[in-house]
Amino acid sequence: MEKIEKSIGYIFQDKALLRKALTHTSYAYENKLESNEKLEFLGDSILEFVSSKYLYQNYPKLKEGEMTKVRATVVCEKSLYKIAKLHNFSDFLYLGKSERKTGGENRPAILADSVEAVIAAIYLDGGINEAEKFITQNLKEEIEVATKHVGDRDYKTVLQEKLQQHGEVKIEYKITMEKGPDHDKYFEAQVSCNGKILANGEGKSKKEAHMSAAKKALDNLK
Repeated sequence: MEKIEKSIGYIFQDKALLRKALTHTSYAYENKLESNEKLEFLGDSILEFVSSKYLYQNYPKLKEGEMTKVRATVVCEKSLYKIAKLHNFSDFLYLGKSERKTGGENRPAILADSVEAVIAAIYLDGGINEAEKFITQNLKEEIEVATKHVGDRDYKTVLQEKLQQHGEVKIEYKITMEKGPDHDKYFEAQVSCNGKILANGEGKSKKEAHMSAAKKALDNLK
């Protein structure tokens, strides 16, 4: 318990709460205990509220629709899984024998759910301020990145609409270069229309590289 408390930056008064937050249904069933499912339910709501409040207070220029997009991008299994991996939650999960045999401690869904449960446990043990501190410390960088790219989703659509104003055209995106280790990839992409190259883009994911190429193509067309 001390190791995970040190990692997440919160010391529990009620250690049983933390233990429950880390108790998967498989372990709970085998040992006739209460699982972390109810805590997960509560944690999900707290996470939505705190992230919404953080966006409202720190990004006043974002419109309501943009805040919704950013929150959806950040409050997801992928982001929560990253938090779980950062704090080595897999080392502390209480899993049933069958679940552990099949590598359940590394399943993204189980790890993401445990983060929501821990958020609820922190809230019940120390109040909303402590839960808020944990959430913002672990998600503020993800939120910052998401706010910078909140409009990116529209570039490909806008480009398509612009190019198809006078009829159907063939728009193609392809990755022209990929380099770097799995945890730090870099991609370059190219967008073309009816075989004519319009622009090149780059990013840390294929999607980001495609969006970058679409944005540059739009700038060139202007």
